[in-house]
Amino acid sequence: MKIIAGLLVAAFAAAAGSAIAGDAGSVTNLSGTLSVRKADGSIRILSQKSEIQSGDTLNTQRDSYAQIKFGDGAQITLKPNTTVKIDNFNFSQSEPQQDSFFFNMVKGGLRVVTGLVGKRGNVDAYKMETATATIGIRGTTYGVDDCTGSAAGQGACEKIEPAVYVSVTDGEIVASNAGGTASYRAGQFGMIENRDRAPRFLSTDPGLQFTPPASFIQSIVGGSAVNTGKALECVVRR
Repeated sequence: MKIIAGLLVAAFAAAAGSAIAGDAGSVTNLSGTLSVRKADGSIRILSQKSEIQSGDTLNTQRDSYAQIKFGDGAQITLKPNTTVKIDNFNFSQSEPQQDSFFFNMVKGGLRVVTGLVGKRGNVDAYKMETATATIGIRGTTYGVDDCTGSAAGQGACEKIEPAVYVSVTDGEIVASNAGGTASYRAGQFGMIENRDRAPRFLSTDPGLQFTPPASFIQSIVGGSAVNTGKALECVVRR
């Protein structure tokens, strides 16, 4: 047990050091293609161990899954055809008052395990923007799927109403927009149709499954990877 605890402390310290150096996090698992548009407009194809920074816009291609781990311990798993912008991430173990994690899900779907930001100080230090609401946390594991815009009526969204859908596995999230606010707890599901209508509760799971390929699951459980090594990054030239 002491050895395991020591390894966890070392890993946490390394992650915190990475955040202080300017990196928000890194790609820990990847199946398929993940690209990033940097703040300067340049585009790269990423691999496992690729660094993620504030200002990066991440995009998964068709049939692609990617998991990003951040310096505070948070993990975000991106579903296929998902675009997420990391607006601002800041974490220093000794300065909780400086914490911030703001990101925007432009399209697609993701699953999140939250880290220390938003838990150890100001709860408003953590915010996720979606097409129809702003989501805050109270320490949680949750999922968000965008079935608005071009995604409406397509794929997994085909048989449900256009909306942003949320689900909570552990803890609590708070969804807010011009229409009102709703708190969703473990085992609850909700939908937010637009920014002017209050978030609603659903009595059942809307059926937006999270089913990554076996190779991706195996890479998470076993510590291996389908696409591995930062050296595999490449620049997309236009």
